[in-house]
Amino acid sequence: MSGNRPRLYVGNLPYQLTSEELKDFFSGAGQVTDAAVITDRETGRSKGFGFVEFATEEDATRAQSMFNGAQLRNRTLKVDLAKPRDDKPRGGRGGGGGGSSFG
Repeated sequence: MSGNRPRLYVGNLPYQLTSEELKDFFSGAGQVTDAAVITDRETGRSKGFGFVEFATEEDATRAQSMFNGAQLRNRTLKVDLAKPRDDKPRGGRGGGGGGSSFG
């Protein structure tokens, strides 16, 4: 997946679906530049979601309206704009915990 092209998150994918099949399915909405079904690092099995990258914002918007709630192999897809990777925390256990001494 490359830089600043519009990306969609696609959830509730059939577990047997390949990245190529995902790309083919979404190409009905416009020019798909990349598609990836996310797999577990250890088992190589699909996690049931993926990302589709489009050439234009218009194609991505069209795909979201066409395919959100659509059926693919008896599964109802959830399609939304992908959040930038930079917004997600990287590793670690996060904050929280510990007591405070207010008062």
